[in-house]
Amino acid sequence: MSVAALAIEPPANSPTSHSVAVVAEEVPFRDRAGELADELHLPLFEIVAATRHSFDLLLTVGAVGLAIVPTDSAIGGAVRVDFVRGPTAFRRLAAGGRRQPLALAMGMKRGYSTVLDATAGLGRDAFLLACLGCRVTAVERSAIFFAMLRDGLARARSADDAKLRAVVDRMSLHLGDSRDVLRAMTIEDAPDVVYIDTMYEPRGKSALAKKEMRICRMLVGDDGDAFELLDAARAVARHRVVVKRHRKAEPLAPGVSVSHAGRVVRYDVYLASPPRRSV
Repeated sequence: MSVAALAIEPPANSPTSHSVAVVAEEVPFRDRAGELADELHLPLFEIVAATRHSFDLLLTVGAVGLAIVPTDSAIGGAVRVDFVRGPTAFRRLAAGGRRQPLALAMGMKRGYSTVLDATAGLGRDAFLLACLGCRVTAVERSAIFFAMLRDGLARARSADDAKLRAVVDRMSLHLGDSRDVLRAMTIEDAPDVVYIDTMYEPRGKSALAKKEMRICRMLVGDDGDAFELLDAARAVARHRVVVKRHRKAEPLAPGVSVSHAGRVVRYDVYLASPPRRSV
């Protein structure tokens, strides 16, 4: 695992209007919590109860790593990045190969191997793609999500699981605005595929998805720049851009070449122009 930004500096246009505090869950984690608060330029507290009336979210530091916790109990409980256990680890074990919709959309049967995940979030799709053999650069503009991803990957790297460590080694992190990252790329740096999750509104009965989506929106806002991001991606990707949408949603933009749908989501594929394919 490589990390492209060791000291966390939020992008100047990183949008969030919600207040966040760092909290050490127990005394042994005070120093780590203090370091994280300094990196993120956030206030530090030791007692969770003292912050519940004045902060929207708490970034907790404890024995199982970092978690983001809404102070409004109606939103739900803690959200964390955990590639060792839980739903994300299950996806690693049950990925099922390259016939699933995401893998088909990525064009993996043709050997595409380098992916830039332009909207990394909690890293689930980036991790799944790495499980399927891709080399993934995960770009995230929220410094808080970046810190959580870094923490989750570090814990996965230290796990007693050689296969898991091999997956993590195919992932790298970058803190920044993906539009700027893409525009700064040279032809030699260009990934085979750029992947964009437009943070669609979850439907149905998945409380977990709805909770995570609400927290994502609290930290990074809505994807009002998704069209601009798609344009930047299409100018760079060697082979294709893949956009994740709700199955019933309209395409993000005209020009979809093919779509691969699952039960809930759809992956729209925008093929690269002929000049880019000839690179």
